[in-house]
Amino acid sequence: MPEEVHSVSDITADIRARLEDRFSSVWVEGEISNLRRPGSGHSYFTLKDSFAQLSCVFFKGAASRSPVELRDGLQVQVQGDISVYEARGQYQLIAKVIQTKGAGDLQKRFEELKRKLDAEGLFAPESKKPIPAFPRTIGIVTSPTGAAIRDMLNIFNRRAPWIRVIIYPARVQGEGSAEEIAEGVRIFDEGSIVPKPDLIIVSRGGGSIEDLWSFNEELVARAIASCSIPVMSGVGHEIDFTIADFVSDRREPTPSAAAENATPDSETLFRHLNILRASLDNRVAGHLARYEQFSAALYRELEAREPGRKIMSWAQSLDFLGERLENTVSIRLQELGQELKANVRALYLIQPEQKLVIAREKVARAFEGAEVSTGRALSDRRRSIKNLSLLLHSLSPDATVKRGFSLTMDAEGKPVSSVLSLKKGDRLKTRLSDGEVESVVE
Repeated sequence: MPEEVHSVSDITADIRARLEDRFSSVWVEGEISNLRRPGSGHSYFTLKDSFAQLSCVFFKGAASRSPVELRDGLQVQVQGDISVYEARGQYQLIAKVIQTKGAGDLQKRFEELKRKLDAEGLFAPESKKPIPAFPRTIGIVTSPTGAAIRDMLNIFNRRAPWIRVIIYPARVQGEGSAEEIAEGVRIFDEGSIVPKPDLIIVSRGGGSIEDLWSFNEELVARAIASCSIPVMSGVGHEIDFTIADFVSDRREPTPSAAAENATPDSETLFRHLNILRASLDNRVAGHLARYEQFSAALYRELEAREPGRKIMSWAQSLDFLGERLENTVSIRLQELGQELKANVRALYLIQPEQKLVIAREKVARAFEGAEVSTGRALSDRRRSIKNLSLLLHSLSPDATVKRGFSLTMDAEGKPVSSVLSLKKGDRLKTRLSDGEVESVVE
């Protein structure tokens, strides 16, 4: 009997552990054949060259992030781990990254240019220009016929239809495309297209590293870096990164995301404006309510002081004083008349001409003095009455109405000082400076 007998599972597990430890994260190059995509979403294929073949599996999660569209006959470079499918005893490559053949050289060029431009400070955060929150004009450098621009225009129309969108048509793939992209950025920056945009977006849909290579060219990167207008990039899918993404003022994962984040949402703006309007209405209503309360308090204070009654009392006192003055003057005149008569009688008795002249002058002065004092007193009383009348008028409701206020009264003619005293159907009368308006509470 053998000293030790292993089960198939033990041997297979041991082989798997040794393979995974020895061949972890390896790159393998070959041609895809026998590609299968079952309903699970995983991709199964054989990677082969002229002398051998290797089974490969590309699980759904990694496959969904890959920019490479797999097909039979495609030359690719696959990075992954060698493992064993124990149920069949078959070793296989579990793919993590797949790129087309030649992409390795492009990736090397990408990394070299990235290090160069980073060392020059083209990626520095402090060099990034802020993206305008409310751009009026947006310039887009992209292909005018691709699906990406159609999606972007739909988003612009939905979120901010007032924004002017100017498209600079440029090839985004193939020979000469990098020059056209860089030229579009420069033309927008120079203001050759009017109006000059507030924001520039460089974009294209997804693809392989070869498809996106125009956005990895140095002349495109330098055109973006030297642009005085903020530049936003929206190139490829979320997993794709280009040199244009690093040098732009902001990188968005897709063209649609660039359109979303370059524009304010009109619905959000309208909601915010409605909130501001409601707040303003509440503040105005609060101020009006306070002014109405203040006006009502002044009216109550005016009623409490009753200036009209005081003026009537003053007028009555003035009449009384006038009557007393007239009586005093009449009595004095009677007294002077009696004195005059007495003097006349004495004059007839003594007949001194000189005393007669003196008596006449005395009588004249008496009449003149009485007349002056009476006129002055009456004038003073008239002025007092006039001043009191002006004061009464300035404190009256009519004068308040003429200054721009209004007086609202109920059906019985009583002033309305609070909405709490009203109910639906009450009839109101509002007095203005030039008439009255009747209304009904609804």
